[in-house]
Order: sequence, then structure tokens, then C-alpha cells
Amino acid sequence: MAVKLSCFIVFFVLIQANVFAYQYQVGNLQAWNVPTSADPKVYTNWPKKLTFRIGDSLLFLYPPSQDSVIQVTKESYNTCKLKNPILYMNDGNSLFNITSPGVFYFTSGVSGHCEKSQKLQISVYASDGSLPQPPASSPSGALADTAPSYPTVFGGIPTGPSPSSSSSLHIKTSVLFAAVIGVLICALFGRKI
Repeated sequence: MAVKLSCFIVFFVLIQANVFAYQYQVGNLQAWNVPTSADPKVYTNWPKKLTFRIGDSLLFLYPPSQDSVIQVTKESYNTCKLKNPILYMNDGNSLFNITSPGVFYFTSGVSGHCEKSQKLQISVYASDGSLPQPPASSPSGALADTAPSYPTVFGGIPTGPSPSSSSSLHIKTSVLFAAVIGVLICALFGRKI
């Protein structure tokens, strides 16, 4: 009985090894702040090295008395007009959970920081490899009825990564491989008992 239970645990671990959600500390920096002269494009270059997926999250760390982070529209991101943000976070340990594909725009909520390049744009692709664009906002500046994501201190239940078509095949093959190994191990140990 113990061997069969061990086989089941190994099998379960092998399958679960293929499901990941990552928490990215924005910019890999100690704090979300105005970029320094040593790395003025940190928030432009950092997301280019990563592939964000549904279930991942962004962690913005900063002194709450000195900064904040807001999610904004593309227009607000480009013009640094910070009125009517989609989301406002100011606790110094702000977690943004990615719950849908699309392009997401963030900047500091402190006046003048956006103009000094303290802003971040990330892209999250759908499972079919497309990049959904947010609906255009109305002239009055009202937001769309559907918000793309919500922050939460404790995190939500990840819906899993949204792989591209090639990585989807890789994941399916990995799960199949893990299943075959699990069955073989259980069959091998099951005969010896």
C-alpha cells in the first residue's frame, strides 16, 4: 500500500511540475521608483526579457509614504495624464494579478514621476498567440465595463499559463511523458509486492 501511495505522489508531483505561475518583482529592483541615470530605461527593457502569462503577478515594492502605482489606459500612459486611473495601489507592497490577456499600463501615481519614465507596459498573450487590445475609452473618460485584472494582497487562484501554440504542444507532451513514467513506476513496483 505504501509503494502505491508513493507512486501516486511521484506521479502527481511530475504532473504538477508543468504548472507554474510566477510573481515578478517589477524591474528586479529593490523598489518601484524613478529610474536612475545608470539605468534610465529599466522599465522599458525589463519586460522585454520576460513572457507574462495568465496566473502570473507583478509585485511593486516602494515606501508607501513616497510613492504609489496606478494602472492606466494607453493614452494616459503615453501622455502621463494621471486622472481617472483604472486601479490605484498605495500600500508599498502592491500585487497585481494577471487574470486575462492584453496590454497593461502602469505608472507612478506621484506627480512628475511618469514624465521621468517611472512607467511600465506589459503584454500578456492569449492561448492562441493573439494580443487582445483593450476597448477604446469613451470621450468622457469612462472606463469599460470589464476591467482586465484586479490586485489582491493574498493573490487569486491562478487560471494557469496561456501558452503559445508551440509551448502548448510542449506542455501536453510533458504531461503525457510524466503520466507514462508514473504508470511504469507503479506497474514496476506493484509487481514486486
